[in-house]
Amino acid sequence: MFKTDPATPDLFITPVAEVFIRNHLESHPRLDRAAWSLTVEGLVERPVRLDFPAVLGLPQTRFTAVHECFGNPLHPTVPTRAVTNVEWSGVPLSAVLELAGPLPEARHLLLEGADTGDFGGESGVRYLKDLPLDEARSGVVLAHTMNGEPLHPDHGYPLRAVAPLMFGTNSVKWLTRIVLAADRPDHIFTTRLYTRVLPGESEARPVREKDVCSKLLSPGDGSAVPAGSRELAGYAWSSTEVTSVEVAVDDGDWQPAALDRRGPDPSWQRFRLRHDLAPGPHRIRCRATDSAGRVQPLTGDRNAVHEIHVVAEPAV
Repeated sequence: MFKTDPATPDLFITPVAEVFIRNHLESHPRLDRAAWSLTVEGLVERPVRLDFPAVLGLPQTRFTAVHECFGNPLHPTVPTRAVTNVEWSGVPLSAVLELAGPLPEARHLLLEGADTGDFGGESGVRYLKDLPLDEARSGVVLAHTMNGEPLHPDHGYPLRAVAPLMFGTNSVKWLTRIVLAADRPDHIFTTRLYTRVLPGESEARPVREKDVCSKLLSPGDGSAVPAGSRELAGYAWSSTEVTSVEVAVDDGDWQPAALDRRGPDPSWQRFRLRHDLAPGPHRIRCRATDSAGRVQPLTGDRNAVHEIHVVAEPAV
């Protein structure tokens, strides 16, 4: 049920074994679910500690969303192309916050994981991210399941945050602590790294909402394919709906590709274009535009247009 087209190798849902793994710190926690707990503290009426059965007893939700690595925060303009589309199950953060009762002065929410280590010249740090409380309350899910399976240890077992409209850096793994605060914390992963200046702006802002982006998946980069009519296909995604994708072959004009609509979940959208490939080497590029009017840049940024190189072989 997950293949967009049985004739193509690209999958709508990424198998768990193919989901990328990114860690900032040396420790890769292996937590015991029976001993694990989640605390909610800070500017709340009632501090809360939940064990795993208590989490499962709260309202549950399931959705499919793009999961994308922003890239190395020390090199924020370098493309990484690490992206997957995953089905998550878990508890809406709002249900957990309702138990604790945020105080009126609470404006920010801090998510803390169990991983510790050294990064960017700092020692003994924990992985910590902050989000505006209103955004977190409306959009974040505390997930315990990926593609119908319990989270694997490398993906944040037993519980992780998932911010589906944001880059993966905001989806804290091995979640153990939630703190509500009036102000943003000064921390290497909040105010000192994972910030950037967007085009047309002069001040740095936190890395949160996803950029508009696209990736060619068929044919594969570096592959040899039969010359002639060929479907060029891939996926596009953004923090909002992608409205168009164009494909260019070699030095030809950009051509509009057929694009699937985005459904109710923030999943990626498949695009396809049939093109006649003459015998020989070819460069193929794709460029997406979203409903906010953002267009992938040709070069120079982390979401610059993706390109692949293939060789079309004549029939023997």
